[in-house]
Amino acid sequence: MPTVTSSKQFTLNFRDVLKGLIVAVILPVINVIYESIQAGSFEFDWKRIGLLAAGGFIAYIIKNFLTPAEVVVTGVKNDTIDDIKAGDAEVKVMTK
Repeated sequence: MPTVTSSKQFTLNFRDVLKGLIVAVILPVINVIYESIQAGSFEFDWKRIGLLAAGGFIAYIIKNFLTPAEVVVTGVKNDTIDDIKAGDAEVKVMTK
């Protein structure tokens, strides 16, 4: 059975925050490793890593907060999706 999830504009949920934290960790680590390789050393500037992490987290959260509302339907068979793309079937949206 298809599952419908919606994301409203100007809202955040736990998943948004979790993804933001992941981005905030990955971004500075990759940047520091890259710059360390370029400089020929492997030293960590924790203040810079923290600032990059905070900036990445804030940017990701703002992006998700401002993203327009969307509806995602999962659990639909591939045949149904192919029929819709081919124009052999249509999707109707009904509000409650």
